[in-house]
Parts: sequence; C-alpha cells; structure tokens
Amino acid sequence: MTIENYVKAGKIAAEVREMVRVKDWVGKTVYEICEEVEKEIRKRGAKCAFPVNTSINEVAAHYTAEPNDPITIKDTDLVKIDLGAQIDGYIADTAVTVCYDAQFDGLVQASEEALGSAMSMIKSGVKASDIGRTIETTIKQLGFKPIANLSGHSLEQYTIHAGKSIPNIWSIGGFSLSENTAYACEPFVTTEQGGGFVRNGKIKDIFAINSRKKTKNDEADKLLNFIWENFNMLPFALRWITKEWEEKKARELLDILIKKKAVQAYPVLIEVNEQRVAQAEHTFIPSKSGVTVTTKALE
Repeated sequence: MTIENYVKAGKIAAEVREMVRVKDWVGKTVYEICEEVEKEIRKRGAKCAFPVNTSINEVAAHYTAEPNDPITIKDTDLVKIDLGAQIDGYIADTAVTVCYDAQFDGLVQASEEALGSAMSMIKSGVKASDIGRTIETTIKQLGFKPIANLSGHSLEQYTIHAGKSIPNIWSIGGFSLSENTAYACEPFVTTEQGGGFVRNGKIKDIFAINSRKKTKNDEADKLLNFIWENFNMLPFALRWITKEWEEKKARELLDILIKKKAVQAYPVLIEVNEQRVAQAEHTFIPSKSGVTVTTKALE
C-alpha cells in the first residue's frame, strides 16, 4: 500500500530529523554528519532517498559531503540538514536548520513558522499559489525574505521532483492539490539584505541517472548498472560509490557518464547576495478533510 509506505518512511525521517535538531554538531565534519544521519535512516529500516544535504550559511541547498570532506561546523554556522528516507521508493523528505548562534534564531524560526502556517491550511483542492502566498506573508511579517526560486515539489515512487511545484511566494496560476498525492513543502528564508534568489555554485556533488543507455565504455556501463540497481532514479553522492570504486576511478567514470548525459550533476545553490539561509521542510498528503503530515514529529 502506497500511503502506508509514505507514512512509514515519514515516521523514520521525522525521528532522525528530531535527533539531528537536538544534537550538537559543532566540531563535526560534514562528512561525519552525512554518514551518521544516513546510518540512522538505514538503522530504522529505510533507505536514503538522497544524500543528506548539509548546506552551510549562504549555501541554500544541494551540498553533500565529498569523500572524507574536512569542512567542520563552527558555532557561528547556520546548517540546513535536509534528509530523505524511502521505503520501496516512497519518499519522506524533511529538513531542519541547526543554529548555535542566537542572532540567527529569528531566521530559523521564520522558516519553521512559514512551514507551520502552510501545513495548517492544507487539504485537497487548495491552490499551490495560495500556499506560496501564506509562506511569503508569514516570512515577510517576521522581517525576512523568502527565496523566490526555490520551491517544494510533488513526490512519486523513486521520483523526488515529480513535476509539480509548491512555491514559497505568491504566483499566478498553478495547480490545486490532489488527494492521496505526496508533496514536500520547504520554505527557504534569508535576511532582508538577501536578494531572495539562489544561483548555481561551482560545486556539484549530488548526481542522478538520466538514462540507462549504454555508453560503449564497459567500466562506465558497469557503474551505471550499479547506480541503477542501488539508487534507481534517486540522487546519489560520490561517497556512496567510493565504497565500491576507488575515488579517482569513480570520478573518472562519473565524468564519462555525465558527458554521455547518462547521469546529471546538481550544482549547489547559493543565495545571490551571499546572505544566510534557513530551511524547514515536511512531506504531506492532502485529503478532503485535511492533511497527513508524514514527517510530523511524534508528540
């Protein structure tokens, strides 16, 4: 049963997120964080839906640790930890911003409040543009800015971005929520000095299969098969492959797959004015009477 798997994955993702929220990560490397959080997801009986993102300060999204990544969390950092659990490809996507510097508490609070306001209005038939308006209004009333070109998304089996967007600002048109469909809502918030947009950074350390077409390079095809068998269409990280291939070789083969368009690489996303960004995220399934927030923390 699809909904059951969404709910099961959500419960696991929520437990791990709450563990992440209260833990002191200062002094830990992003590699240690990603590996530990992913281990917690697997320990509870799910697989990772994508590499854990540890996006620091002005990096809004899509940073995951490189193999043995030395970047270490400082007590002035604002760290968005975005994690996903999946059961048979049914995904729970959730995020929390951890912050040890009180001057940024308001920013973190704004992302959580915007998410809460959005969740409280959801049922099937609600327009995505109205959710965007609620998120934008909540964030602006608190004196911050939403990131306009990042949005939530519909989810399908083995597909994280399944075609529909849940905006973080008011927009014209858009669609209405369908019942028994899964969506992720993720307000991203920056300071008043921020531009309210993200741009692509140079680093690309998250990848996903585009096509399973053979590349005529036996080793690259072997890697492509490995990726398909282990991750399907879901995103993966280089460090997930270096468990089987040594790093230099893995990078070479990945480059071949990217050149042949068999695999795509996702760049990190950076706030245009390099202002700090906070994020909060839930996965939810609307019904006629309201909403099941699959990643809701257990009371």
